Amino acid sequence: MAMAMRRAAALGARHILAASASASSRAASRRHMGSLDAGAAMEKIRAAGLLRTRGLIGGQWVDAYDGKTIEVQNPATGEVLANVACMGNRETADAITSANTTFYTWSKLTASERSKALRKWHDLLMSHKEELALLMTLEQGKPMKEALGEVNYGASFIEFFAEEAKRVYGDIIPPTLADRRLLVLKQPIGVVGAITPWNFPLAMITRKVGPALACGCTVVVKPSEFTPLTALAAADLALQAGIPAGALNVVMGNAPEIGDELMQSTQVRKITFTGSTAVGKKLMAGSANTVKKVSLELGGNAPCIVFDDADIDVAVKGSLAAKFRNSGQTCVCANRILVQEGIYEKFASAFVKAVQSLQVGNGLEESTSQGPLINEAAVEKVEKFVGDATSKGANIMLGGKRHSLGMSFYEPTVVGNVSNDMLLFREEVFGPVAPLIPFKTEEEAIHLANDTNAGLAAYMFTKSIARSWRVSGALEYGLVGVNEGLISTEVAPFGGVKQSGLGREGSKYGMDDYLEIKYVCMGNLG
Repeated sequence: MAMAMRRAAALGARHILAASASASSRAASRRHMGSLDAGAAMEKIRAAGLLRTRGLIGGQWVDAYDGKTIEVQNPATGEVLANVACMGNRETADAITSANTTFYTWSKLTASERSKALRKWHDLLMSHKEELALLMTLEQGKPMKEALGEVNYGASFIEFFAEEAKRVYGDIIPPTLADRRLLVLKQPIGVVGAITPWNFPLAMITRKVGPALACGCTVVVKPSEFTPLTALAAADLALQAGIPAGALNVVMGNAPEIGDELMQSTQVRKITFTGSTAVGKKLMAGSANTVKKVSLELGGNAPCIVFDDADIDVAVKGSLAAKFRNSGQTCVCANRILVQEGIYEKFASAFVKAVQSLQVGNGLEESTSQGPLINEAAVEKVEKFVGDATSKGANIMLGGKRHSLGMSFYEPTVVGNVSNDMLLFREEVFGPVAPLIPFKTEEEAIHLANDTNAGLAAYMFTKSIARSWRVSGALEYGLVGVNEGLISTEVAPFGGVKQSGLGREGSKYGMDDYLEIKYVCMGNLG
């Protein structure tokens, strides 16, 4: 009852506005989506058959062996959406066995056959785009327009790797002796353990599972316990597409037990992980005993450099997109906005004005551009970072506190005059806080940008072509956006340097981490 009252108080006014807006001249489908509340959204998902709460092992939907469950909550309201199976080492061991058995049939299919199954999966993801987006918004909190964008983005990896499945080429090496032929083959590595985060519940799975299945590998996925419902729905659609039982398995619940089982198993030949640097290091160390191949996409501390020759409008728009997408909860978010002194005041004024226009609210409402943070711990981390900055001389230019909506909502925030001794500079805030840092010269900007152990994404805004080449080359990052704040795409390699990870995802290079190279020497050929 108390939860319902809190929800009504926080969301009632906006539901009235959304209902009023739905009577306007927008397209009928968008009008219908905008009027959905959480209950209606869940009914829509159930009607599509996409609300799964059990794990997937060997093509069967399975409860936890001990009957335990965990709650999946809506971060915008605190309501419990579902109780899902809380699995551990025994279920994971069975999932690994299933994946290992299926590997020997799935890997023997032709590339064309695997490609067709993946293409069907892509088509099903797209035909259920609205239900998947609703599910994502409910369990993760992101606005519907971002969730719909993630379905497009996530499905694009399945489509891309369905095509790349037919392009795994080997090589022929000129022999050193006349009676020999030297061949290079590329073969699937085997069973893959994929551990994925909560901030992109679909795309972080498809970006790993797509290339793995395309190469002929089989997969055991462990989604975040905060957002398992999207993963289970996507897996259901994979089964419907003809991905065979055991090729894709999903276990969720007790993260340490699941992770340990994946690392200790000799049948698992690769671990792929997206998440924090601290956990990535543990997985890397834990995989050493069985000498697994490891790919890691870890934390970032992205600089966004605005030079005094930048187009202010372009820089504001790009910085806003790079910072506040998913309420600042992405590993490539602009974590530090470095602004050259000559335009600092002008940029800060325009940027603050742009941030003021962001609408905070429940992601089911069409007007919302900023949803809640994932949980209370995330809000407390943001508060800690902002408090540290103000105690050391930074000034709050906008926001700086919890939102009046309550729950885990936080006001979009701009903090001025941040320096490199503050947490906002040194660590990833993972929230809707934009620190502004003044600098004098290009050399100083490069030094500040590289003054971190992270090296995932960086951004810069300038009208100078020479500077864009010079600075992008000097930045110690795996991804660089020049005059653009949204740079991720399925056709380009995604990954970091330094302590932001190993390997690349997406693009033709994303296949490499799921393949082994075999050299074959054929002799006595006459």
